[in-house]
Amino acid sequence: MDSREALVALNMIEHVGPVRARLLLEHFGDAPKILAASKPKLLQVRNIGEETAAAISNWEKTVNLAGELKRISDFGCHIVVSDDENYPRLLREIYDPPLVLYVKGELTAKDKGAVAMVGSRQTTHYGIETARKLAYQLAYIGVTVVSGGARGIDTAAHQGALSAKGRTIAVLGTGINLIAPPENAELFQRIAQNGAVITQFPFNRPADKQSFPIRNRIVAGMTLGTVVVEADLHSGALITSNFATEYGRQVFAVPGRIDSPRSKGCHDLIKKGAKLCESAEDILSEFEYLFPSSNKPPSPGETGVLPALELSGNEQKIMDVLDGEERTIDEVIRKSGLPSSAVSVALLSLEMKRLVKQLPGKLFVKNL
Repeated sequence: MDSREALVALNMIEHVGPVRARLLLEHFGDAPKILAASKPKLLQVRNIGEETAAAISNWEKTVNLAGELKRISDFGCHIVVSDDENYPRLLREIYDPPLVLYVKGELTAKDKGAVAMVGSRQTTHYGIETARKLAYQLAYIGVTVVSGGARGIDTAAHQGALSAKGRTIAVLGTGINLIAPPENAELFQRIAQNGAVITQFPFNRPADKQSFPIRNRIVAGMTLGTVVVEADLHSGALITSNFATEYGRQVFAVPGRIDSPRSKGCHDLIKKGAKLCESAEDILSEFEYLFPSSNKPPSPGETGVLPALELSGNEQKIMDVLDGEERTIDEVIRKSGLPSSAVSVALLSLEMKRLVKQLPGKLFVKNL
């Protein structure tokens, strides 16, 4: 048994969570030695009691490791552990990072600048459309959108990112083979093709009251910030925002109607110091260091982690129109020969790429 397989087994043992596992790894050095240890040896480790020591020393009676490894292979997913290069860097920094991640799809370096987007399952048309729009804008310029794959805001966030042909990651509160909600089966397939579906739970692990907070800490832990789009005062999305605050990450909240119960949670977050979010620009302004100031490849001395993006055909046409002079949007439409809707989308993207600046009065100028 190698170290990776031993971590999979350790992750399947009841009473052994990430915190206890870390103590055990510090004491024994690697996962195979933990599984081979006797109960008396295990009891010598700080915070390892009788129940946990017994569960580990008798792990082969309760854990079917060979069966789990076959399920992983048959399902077409793979395991990522903390020592792997593609394990989310920010997730390593939290107090209790997952021992293993089951991954359908791929985690890549592009996910270093990920942003979480969460909200209620029971939502309004306003919440759904806002989540889709924000996720589309973020994904369009290369930000990975992370959410929980649930009904409502989570689903809208994934859909918005996919519509922009961007990356998105769904973090599940179940085993990776369980589809919840069932109507998202096709969505999860698309996410795996354009990002990743991930979980820390073994196969066939159903959702329960404990699994969702465990899932939410991963959503907050692997991202630079969390955007709460719509949430009442008891929404699970607020658990994710609490984790983000605990981890020192930025929290954003989208305002809603003052008489809507489904926006009360967002308004409460704003009162407590979350940044009010009306557009993707409000999010990106907190992370300007991630974006190169021009479309040229960053020099070796630059610290941005997101690569500069290629310009689309429409964006290039608009860049050719703009110069040091201030231009109205009507002038840009006329000179570029593009439809007004195409010009609006391209200008927004160029603003986010820091190539175009919008001045008061809806005037646009090239950011020289």
